[in-house]
Formats: sequence, C-alpha cells, structure tokens
Amino acid sequence: MNQTLAIWLLIGLALVCANLPFLTERVFAVLPWRQGGAPAPKPFWVRLAELLAFYLLVGLLAFAVEAQLGNRFRQGWEFYAITFSLFLVLAYPGFVLRYLVRRRPAPRS
Repeated sequence: MNQTLAIWLLIGLALVCANLPFLTERVFAVLPWRQGGAPAPKPFWVRLAELLAFYLLVGLLAFAVEAQLGNRFRQGWEFYAITFSLFLVLAYPGFVLRYLVRRRPAPRS
C-alpha cells in the first residue's frame, strides 16, 4: 500500500469514527441503547466513552499501518495529547449536528 494512500485512509477513518457517536443512537453503531427495556437517547457520557474507544481503535490501526510501512517510532504523552485533540476537532461536526443545530418542530395539521 502506498504511504500517502494509507495516511488519507486513516484520516478518513478517523473522521468517520469521530462523528459516529453523535450521528447514531446505537452504541458503537450496533447495539441499541435501552433504559428500562425501552429504546432511549444515549447520554452524553456514553458518547464520550465511544469517542475514546474509537480513538483507541484508530490509533491501534495507525500503529499497525506504521509498523507495516517501516519502523515504528516511540511516542511520548505529547503525541497522544495532540492526536486526541485533533480527534476531538474531527468530532466537532457531529457534535454540532447533535447538540447545537435547532430542529424545527413538526407542523401541526
């Protein structure tokens, strides 16, 4: 695989994974969230937990791609702080759609 293609695929995957918790009411886009046996909207803390899990998943995949393309480099805490911050920036469109965009109420007939 070409290195440039691998990087763009990882960035695209990070964009999708960062927005996924905010675009669906299912946990990890698979399991429905239920409270008292009935479907319910996911709480914010579940969305943050999903965001962290997706960050770890994309990071593990990035390490695998890096190891496959060449030498793997050691990273300090600064690297993880910066990449997590960038992951949060990628999640901003989904957060805006979920919490900041006002939806019009349905017209009464």
